[in-house]
Amino acid sequence: MAEKETAGFFDRIKDELDRWGIALETVSCNDLTPECLKVVCMPAGLRESLDDLGHKPRGRVVMVRVDDGTSDKLDSWVATGAVKTRSEAAALFIREGLRVREQELSEMEAALSGVETAKDELRRKAREVLGTEDEKGQAT
Repeated sequence: MAEKETAGFFDRIKDELDRWGIALETVSCNDLTPECLKVVCMPAGLRESLDDLGHKPRGRVVMVRVDDGTSDKLDSWVATGAVKTRSEAAALFIREGLRVREQELSEMEAALSGVETAKDELRRKAREVLGTEDEKGQAT
């Protein structure tokens, strides 16, 4: 977002908060006190994904190594209060990345399905050629 657009965006947020009687002052993260109001703006799709994360169990563990810059950005999201942990931030952005690339992933999944079908056919043909059968009389 260009600097001019960013300033306009901030002004619109400030105006809307003023309309609700909420005074907004710009402070650095180091200046935040418990009395401060933190405002976190997220695109609607991201908000929807974050809400969805809170309603679905995340029982799968995926270990990933990230560079310092990525780790710092995840920490920044935690500092905003939008997410509770780096893990939650990472899960959110993995989900968003997959959503952005949904069409390409669907095409790859379809191609992979074709590969699996071809492998099954190859195995069937090999069993037929080798003359091996299971107890049902089918080539194994």
